[in-house]
Amino acid sequence: MDWKVGGVKYRVEEQGSGPPLLLLHGFTGGAVNWEPFVPAWSLRFRVIRVDLIGHGETDSPGDPARYSMESVVADLVGILDSLGVKKTDLLGYSMGGRLALSLATTHPERVQRLMLESSSPGLKTREEREERIRRDEALADRIETDGIRAFVDAWEQIPLFASQRFLPEEVRRKLREQRLANHPRGLANSLRGMGTGAQPSWWASLDRLTLPVLLIKGEWDAKFCRIAEEMKDKLADARMETVKGAGHAVHVEQPRRFERIVLDFLTSKI
Repeated sequence: MDWKVGGVKYRVEEQGSGPPLLLLHGFTGGAVNWEPFVPAWSLRFRVIRVDLIGHGETDSPGDPARYSMESVVADLVGILDSLGVKKTDLLGYSMGGRLALSLATTHPERVQRLMLESSSPGLKTREEREERIRRDEALADRIETDGIRAFVDAWEQIPLFASQRFLPEEVRRKLREQRLANHPRGLANSLRGMGTGAQPSWWASLDRLTLPVLLIKGEWDAKFCRIAEEMKDKLADARMETVKGAGHAVHVEQPRRFERIVLDFLTSKI
């Protein structure tokens, strides 16, 4: 189904009944990435999946400011209001994890429990943020100039996704098809508006977040393992799961283990 929020048409999928569970995908991803987990999770939860702005079947506006973290958080609150959801469990991967943390930090009354897969609170210093903004702007320009296929060819080769080369060919093919289905303007403006440099840094806010948090990381993802360790030290109520045989995209590389970790966390806290 489609919901219009703030002038942007969002694609939203719902399955199951019970307590709401909102799922937020990563950069270049879509609601379809969570499809393998819907059969198990929807038995206990009302699973809500969203194509984030600039991705999948959701609109790709021309103004990068419309993609700001603050604007997209407001969109999600509007979608939850439209669905009659006052409070939800929340799971986000990578970019979707940064968005999930932004929602939980600015609207803690709307989040029951928070699960962050391979994600971060942003960058700590102004210098780091400015450098990342420059890099993301250059990448956004290349996406618009060279087109989506050239970008996906390069994106699949970055070190962050090196472990995905060991995935079955069919899994890699579906991932590639899903990435290629995105609009170049949407991906470019997503980088400009809600990239790691453009978003607010939430490091100083972590100790004020009192809801239960689950941090999921893959053992081969050294950078995000370090970030998760540091986040855990600052959060009031956090547990961490390190998944063997996985890099950045734990849900893709070890799906059955990931499915169980999420369910165990959600059911253990009920």
